[in-house]
Order: sequence, then C-alpha cells, then structure tokens
Amino acid sequence: MSNVSYYTIEGLKKLKEELNKLKNIERPKASQDIAEARDKGDLSENAEYDAAKEAQGLLELKISKLEEIVSNARIIDESQLDNSKVLVLSTVKLKNQSNGTEMKYTLVAESEADLKTGKISVNSPIGKGLLGKKVGDEAEIAVPNGKIKLTILEITRA
Repeated sequence: MSNVSYYTIEGLKKLKEELNKLKNIERPKASQDIAEARDKGDLSENAEYDAAKEAQGLLELKISKLEEIVSNARIIDESQLDNSKVLVLSTVKLKNQSNGTEMKYTLVAESEADLKTGKISVNSPIGKGLLGKKVGDEAEIAVPNGKIKLTILEITRA
C-alpha cells in the first residue's frame, strides 16, 4: 500500500540528495568494505566480513525505504491552500489556555519537522489536533503528560 506524503520543493530536494548520497557514496563504500574483509581469509570465522555484510543489508534497507518515500512524495502547491483553516504548511499562532503562553508552529511533513525552528510534523499529536481548525477554535490535544488546550490566534502561510 502506497503511503503518499506531501513535501515542499526544498524538503523533497533534501530527500533526493540523501538518497543520491546513499546510492553513490555509501553503497560503493559498503561493497569495498566487504571486499577488504573477504580478502582477510576464512569467511566462516571472519567477524569483520559478517559486520560488513550486515552494514550493507541495513544500508540497502534504508535506500529502499527512501526510494519508496520519494516515489510516493507529492509537492504541495502552496497557492492552492486555504488560509482560513490549518493545513500542511500553515504557520499557526497558538495560545496555551493553562499558562497563557503564546507559540508559533509551522506544520510540515514528518521528514521536515524540526522543533528548534518551529516546524512540527502534521503527524505529531499537536499537528493532528490542529488540522482543519480555524482562527478562534480551541483544540484539546492529548500529549504524553496529559491534555493541553490551545486556542488558534492566527493562521498564515510560511
């Protein structure tokens, strides 16, 4: 079953760059490591060879997963997004009802999430709780340490 994910042009470019690095740099290096370990003698008792083969298997799995993500990726056309409700790429200004603090988050695809820069995944509890809400709406979101109530103050595009 394909799992379609939505990305910005920049986010998809980063994914493709990582995939190219794995294929064109890491894969040949893994093959070279196996060849070097093979040259060291008896394969039945060669831990270095086993480790190199296992590392290659993990690398191939990572490449396979990235290829699937890239093949199912779709670019988000920001001009077609509705500013009246919270969607992917919305920047949302929120107020925490329990302590009165205000915060600003941009909802992005999971691979682009970076809390330090205020980008949270649409698949995170807060991201899921905000999707579809409008300015003035309240969202009650279950987080690991209980529930929080957030009021949406403003919705803009990144």
